[in-house]
Amino acid sequence: MIGRLNGILLEKQPPFVLVEVAGVGYECQAPMNTVYNLPEVGEKVVLHTHLSISENAHTLFAFYSLEERTLFRELIKVNGVGPKLALAILSGMSAIEFVQHVHHGEVATLVKIPGVGKKTAERLVVEMKDRLKDWEVELPAQASGSQSSKSVESKGNVEEAISGLVALGYKPTDASKAISQLEDDSLPSATLIRLALKQMI
Repeated sequence: MIGRLNGILLEKQPPFVLVEVAGVGYECQAPMNTVYNLPEVGEKVVLHTHLSISENAHTLFAFYSLEERTLFRELIKVNGVGPKLALAILSGMSAIEFVQHVHHGEVATLVKIPGVGKKTAERLVVEMKDRLKDWEVELPAQASGSQSSKSVESKGNVEEAISGLVALGYKPTDASKAISQLEDDSLPSATLIRLALKQMI
């Protein structure tokens, strides 16, 4: 089991990131809350990982915090929730926000996540409530500042953001609509995805 990567961030194209460790490039899938916290490409990064093995692939998932990875591992224990859906859940909201929604039984909020139907949302609330009873549910203060814009063509940022949302399970039409409703499409793609997810969930 690969549990941790300590190396250089080579690429970040949500939800995929590439980290070089001792000359080996590890391609990982990461929730958007992890992507938001990543340093610039070329800088050092430490990520906590989970290796998922199926008949068709070995997939490495990366998380900025142990808290996120712990919740991911709890999520994939729920019947009907696989790694891809768990990634979508952790992209749509922070770990603490998810815990709060579960404790309050907010099924209507959970069903807004792509791939989460009413039955799955109800199962998440029932099965996760006991597992998360020791988690703090007070929400941290929201960060106010948007990430700084970079001199990259907005068209490229928009296309990357739409691709990222589609990879998280949203329909292309819904992803395009969400991005088009944002006031500033010149922001970095990760910021566009974050803002789009806020209005979709």
